[in-house]
Amino acid sequence: MNEPKPRAMRDALLERIWQGMADDERLFFVAADFGAPTLDRIRGDFPRRFINVGIAEQNLINVSAGLALEGFTVFAYAIAPFITMRCYEQCRTNLALLSTVRPMNVTLVGVGAGYSYVVSGPTHQCYEDITLMRALPGFQVLSPADHVTAGRLFDRCAGRPGLKYLRFDAQNLPVLHGEAGPDLDKGFALLRDGADACVVATGYMVHTALKVAERLARDGINLAVVDLFDLSGFDADALAGLMAARPRVISMEEGFSGRGGVDSLLRDLLSRQGLERPTLGLGVEPAYRFELGDRATLHEQVGIGPAVAEASVRTFLNRP
Repeated sequence: MNEPKPRAMRDALLERIWQGMADDERLFFVAADFGAPTLDRIRGDFPRRFINVGIAEQNLINVSAGLALEGFTVFAYAIAPFITMRCYEQCRTNLALLSTVRPMNVTLVGVGAGYSYVVSGPTHQCYEDITLMRALPGFQVLSPADHVTAGRLFDRCAGRPGLKYLRFDAQNLPVLHGEAGPDLDKGFALLRDGADACVVATGYMVHTALKVAERLARDGINLAVVDLFDLSGFDADALAGLMAARPRVISMEEGFSGRGGVDSLLRDLLSRQGLERPTLGLGVEPAYRFELGDRATLHEQVGIGPAVAEASVRTFLNRP
């Protein structure tokens, strides 16, 4: 069977939403004036359940919360930094707080994680969302690394009540999981085995982790690489078991390092499991930068590109 060709994550999900809206009249789509070809089909086929609130993310959350309180299943769609930071108070008050007393099913779809919108600069890039959305009780934070996983998340989001934040890359990324996709209930997938260290990455950085592992394997350094796509509901015991079987743990994320992201998540897990392991957190240096360049160039500058990451891992493993 041929492997699926790379697609945009948003296209894979939007296609599933369009299919779902034909079957479920309680499914609503709300957008903040952010387009995509499949949205034209959704708007054309289901005009009474498609709302464009304009460039007004705070109102996007307000409308979504109101619909959810009336029993609708809502997908809200905008650029990642704006659907998280521009309307953070509304996410906290109208979703996280209110959902503790009234059942709600709202999925926030943020497109443009990390450096996805590379030419737009730091206003449109998104390094803080993992930390911020994980801080809100009740939110599930989902960060897929390919469109196959992104598309399969529709059933999880539509079929289970609660609040979700989908952190999507804006670029077409290589397929990692094949047509069947990973085990969503497990929350992570072991993509490559290795005994020298366990690398846990999310989103775009899973691809970088695999590149680094391939380079180091030429020198006999073998890394296990884990795609952690569920940052809130993963199987903690199973992931701890993977880390316990290796002497060192490395995290990789396209977000600020040392600011409550994946590095903090793993260190907290190790502590709660009573595991003592040396850890290395590879993330974006905590500073805003205005340099222009392609994604690969900017990644090397901020400490997460394949070359600089490989050097950091070699130093961490004492294997120059």
